[in-house]
Amino acid sequence: MPEGPEIRRAADRLAAALEGERVTRISFGLTHLKAWERRLRNTRIRRVQARGKAILTRFSNGLVIYSHNQLYGRWEIVTGDEYPESTRQLRLAIHTGGHSALLYSASDIEVLNEEALEDHPYLRRLGPELLDEALDTATVATRLAEPRWRRRALMGLLQDQSVLAGMGNYLCCETLHVAGIHPRLRSADLTKETLTRLADACLRLTRQSYVTGGITNDLDHADRLRREGLPFEDYRFHVYRRAGQPCYRCGTPILKARFAGRMGYICPGCQPEPA
Repeated sequence: MPEGPEIRRAADRLAAALEGERVTRISFGLTHLKAWERRLRNTRIRRVQARGKAILTRFSNGLVIYSHNQLYGRWEIVTGDEYPESTRQLRLAIHTGGHSALLYSASDIEVLNEEALEDHPYLRRLGPELLDEALDTATVATRLAEPRWRRRALMGLLQDQSVLAGMGNYLCCETLHVAGIHPRLRSADLTKETLTRLADACLRLTRQSYVTGGITNDLDHADRLRREGLPFEDYRFHVYRRAGQPCYRCGTPILKARFAGRMGYICPGCQPEPA
């Protein structure tokens, strides 16, 4: 599933192509939404914004399209209104004078009034956005240590969007590795120093991934591997999807296993099992 950085980059691309433009044509691939097409035609797109793993597209008449990519959703932006070849189901097409924004495969799409957003079941439970520049390490550490969830395993806690918005499986695995923490540990098990280190890694890696197009590995090391000819997927991560390969820090083979009900990747040397 796309995580916060990927959704924010998609929203950035949509904003660059659509904001301020008039909708010349719009079509929904879901039957129950087709009645909205007439009301959205000829409006202007005011803003495109990422919220957690969702995207909000606001229109000049006060309507908002909420879309969540889920596991397979994908936005494509093309010049004009020629659709690219695809075997995916087209769920939403927004056409302006210069571009077409096409959402494939996603089925979690709604049209709402602006005032209804605060009561939306996904949006209302979102925690602080890790990509919010105002969010700092101390605030994240304090939030992770709150009594209501300090006894939950970190592998699940960090991916709970009501705790912190934007982190999914790859960011969770990478963050815990960089912080040197085993996924089964809880924030209640951590010293203040370790909790601060974890909070810093949450922010730093999420923001690095957004800026670099998905790289969470040490940037100097990733650049060396790139210059050696490795493909992007082979140099972007510390541990994620590297099962059986040596840890870049200590050489221990990366382990793929289930932690707190979720599949993940760790270095057993850098992230020792709790006693």
